[in-house]
Amino acid sequence: MDLAEGSPAGLEDDLVTQILLARGVSRDDVERQRNPSLRAFLPDPSIFRDMDHAAQRLAQAVLTGETVTVYGDYDVDGATSAALLIRLLRALGLPSRYYIPDRLLEGYGPTGEALVRIAADGSSLIVTVDCGAMAHEALGMARDAGVDVIVVDHHKCPPDLPPAIALVNPNRLDEDTAAAAHGHLAAVGVAFLLAVATVRELRQTGFFTGRAEPDLLSLLDLVALGTVADVAALHGLNRAFVAQGLKVMARRENVGMAALIDASRLTRAPTCSDLGFALGPRINAGGRVGESTLGVRLLITEDPDEAAAIAAQLSRLNEERRAIEAEVQEAAELQLDRQHNRAVLVLAGEGWHPGVIGIVAGRIKEKTGKPAVVIALGADEAGNGKGSGRSIAGVDLGAAIIAAREEGLLLAGGGHAMAAGLTIAAGQAEALADWLDRKLGNAVTGAMAGQSLLLDLAIAPRGLQPELVETLESAGPYGMGWPGPRVAVGPLRLVKADVVGTDHVRLIVRGEDGASFKAVAFRAAQTELGQALLHGARERRFWLAGRARIDDWSSRRQAELHVDDAAWAE
Repeated sequence: MDLAEGSPAGLEDDLVTQILLARGVSRDDVERQRNPSLRAFLPDPSIFRDMDHAAQRLAQAVLTGETVTVYGDYDVDGATSAALLIRLLRALGLPSRYYIPDRLLEGYGPTGEALVRIAADGSSLIVTVDCGAMAHEALGMARDAGVDVIVVDHHKCPPDLPPAIALVNPNRLDEDTAAAAHGHLAAVGVAFLLAVATVRELRQTGFFTGRAEPDLLSLLDLVALGTVADVAALHGLNRAFVAQGLKVMARRENVGMAALIDASRLTRAPTCSDLGFALGPRINAGGRVGESTLGVRLLITEDPDEAAAIAAQLSRLNEERRAIEAEVQEAAELQLDRQHNRAVLVLAGEGWHPGVIGIVAGRIKEKTGKPAVVIALGADEAGNGKGSGRSIAGVDLGAAIIAAREEGLLLAGGGHAMAAGLTIAAGQAEALADWLDRKLGNAVTGAMAGQSLLLDLAIAPRGLQPELVETLESAGPYGMGWPGPRVAVGPLRLVKADVVGTDHVRLIVRGEDGASFKAVAFRAAQTELGQALLHGARERRFWLAGRARIDDWSSRRQAELHVDDAAWAE
């Protein structure tokens, strides 16, 4: 049916309902999931262990005017988490400091030297965000220096927790079921819950008598950006965070966020995919190949000129990052042939930039369908390697890396199910690869055997219209754990096929109903799919499957298809 020519009453609701049901929503929960609101999904923060203690300590700092430092991480989740707490404390009348470690010089997580130095500079309270859950030695040094530390994290926790005065993390092994159900939250989501708990604590003391409470909802643009960029699963509370955060982002109230949107050359309100592919990479570029504090500085500034300058700098760094990434990816892919029998791909090389190995691991995972770990050998002064891994659904890489560290294969390591980081001694990469093969071989085999291309809708070419795209998008936001609808379109014949950009295959196709449209298979030119579309589709009819999108670059508003797969029609 051509939706552009008018739809029967209720068709939109029926289609959205079917999409929700296909993602595991029960019929009695459809309306709540159709419009995910914070009111419907936000839990009582007190269900999390140490949350009340953390909120009380942070409220005490506000009431007594203490010096507080927020210790963040250099990625998007760390930057948004730090910016959220800094903006909260500023709204509460307590300007705070921040500390973001240098990726290359200091590595991930808090170091004892840095915490002691922060204490010596006058801070009586440090809040670590997106890090700290495994920093036993560093937090022990902070305790000995007499400074209180609150840890706000979401990474896997060991059974023995570091000596913080409060450790808020839904992935603590001792969490109750209700709290553990929120283990998919990014750190910025946990930080938002701490903000809610802190404001509630201050309200109970009468702090807001005669003064306005901070607008916590205005912080949701930060939560949305950090959640999507950290590839957190978009179900439950995270869907509400992102859905409402996108609305806040569209209002452009955060000066730095508005500058970031402009630097990304977006001429409309950002969508969920823009957070992951346009805004997030620019924030990440500062920590990967530039100055680690740029992201936080951008997201907390109130100066439009400063914001524009930082956003432009991040865009330049992002271009530099892309060039470095391409070099490392090319070198890593040269090792793939020697590892085709491995369940987990472990690729290592001298001179690889540690700032891009996580991105390259993600690219390798996408290309091969297997978990991938990419290691920059000799990345520190001691000659140790720095590694980053990305996993596939059903394979908990973070837990495996923690287990490898506990068995002495790694100097440091941790993460969550889909991503992990590690430090490894020289000459140990092959031993790690063998161990991961034994540890995760069965899980990878099972996960890959269960992979299939699931379709939500099959339509004739004329049905691929902007109105259909809008209807499908209304069941979003989509992302990890809540996949965007996949549409099959056909039968089709090829009008034109060529390669554009970085190995993208661009198609013009026409259906038997006379309708034609553009389709793009990203980074597919050298793949079996890309070669089939470029050379095998000239004389054959076929179907395309992928995500329906609005073509933002066209002079007229039209739909296009981002291709995941193709099948011959005969």
